[in-house]
Amino acid sequence: MELLNVINTISVILTLVYLVVVFGFIRGWGKLISFKPAGIKARTMVSVIIAARNEAGGIKRTIECLLAQDYDPALTELIFIDDHSTDRTAEVVLSYASRGVKLISLKADAATNSYKKKAIQTAIGQASGTLIITTDADCRMGSRWLSTVVACYEEKGYKMISSPVVYDEERSFFERAQSLEFLYLIGLGASTIGNKKPSTCNGANLAYEKEAFYAVGGFQGIDDLASGDDELLLHKMAAADDSSIGFLKNKDAIVYTHAKPNLREFLQQRKRWASKSTRYKNKSIIVLGVFVWLFNLSILINLITALFMPEFWPVLVCQLLLKIGIEYYFLRSVTAFAGRTSLLKLLPVLNLFHILYIIYIGIAGNSGKYEWKSRIVR
Repeated sequence: MELLNVINTISVILTLVYLVVVFGFIRGWGKLISFKPAGIKARTMVSVIIAARNEAGGIKRTIECLLAQDYDPALTELIFIDDHSTDRTAEVVLSYASRGVKLISLKADAATNSYKKKAIQTAIGQASGTLIITTDADCRMGSRWLSTVVACYEEKGYKMISSPVVYDEERSFFERAQSLEFLYLIGLGASTIGNKKPSTCNGANLAYEKEAFYAVGGFQGIDDLASGDDELLLHKMAAADDSSIGFLKNKDAIVYTHAKPNLREFLQQRKRWASKSTRYKNKSIIVLGVFVWLFNLSILINLITALFMPEFWPVLVCQLLLKIGIEYYFLRSVTAFAGRTSLLKLLPVLNLFHILYIIYIGIAGNSGKYEWKSRIVR
């Protein structure tokens, strides 16, 4: 009986902590004011940088979206870096050379664990723009994307701007479930910026001053990790001045991409993302992540125990209902912004799988190697 009381008490504490955490996300998201460009003529030279490896199948669509932007072409530089592709990626990019699209072929003298950072840093070294904007070679955006990002930069004076990324064109339940989970991550990152405690962002839609990039040493100190060209750079800039970082809450600024088609690719991607946590300098982010992981672990433990000891069912049910309820409240606003409120009906089912996923990734993402772009990295 005493052990039962201890387990229940720990479960209650972890649940309360999780509720407080998500309330913080709700508060931070609410602090973000929707940005409306003032209509002032832009004057910033921009370099859009895209690292690509074996993206011949979809990169043409990305290039067409970038060339269709309504931002002044004279102030726009499009730079693609071919990261040792073994398909026709470089050939496709070169076919647009007459329209001003530039190609850099990455030539690594020696093997490295972070080809993408090397690619981006190489491009920045040759870029003409004051503002660097990164996206991915499988992304799409509306024609006002670039002008909206630049307007935010000029009007708000941020050194770094994190903008929204949304999955679309799903072809299965698994991909739709990823879309909802990914919106949770995007909303989480945005809310921490709203709370002036930036924790995460996505390199598929990230802008920063070239001067600010060099001021924090670029990727120096984080260039041995395959991942982190976005989030770890955010942490470096936040350490220098967290008030200089903003989130662009505007639908025209959304970049669209695809969910992973199968479980294996999904887990490999998330292991890569989770691997960055080993290099977090901000201990509060680590502590927060540990609490969230323990909360999910407590639900699993209570579920297994309840199968043999029925007195655990009330605590388990309470945890699940509170978790789903608070996440629904948070995601209601985030999905409305993205125009994906229909995904909310997946939340109860997604929760059961998400608990197992969080527990697994918390361990797997911080140990061992994983595959990324047909390479084994760590």
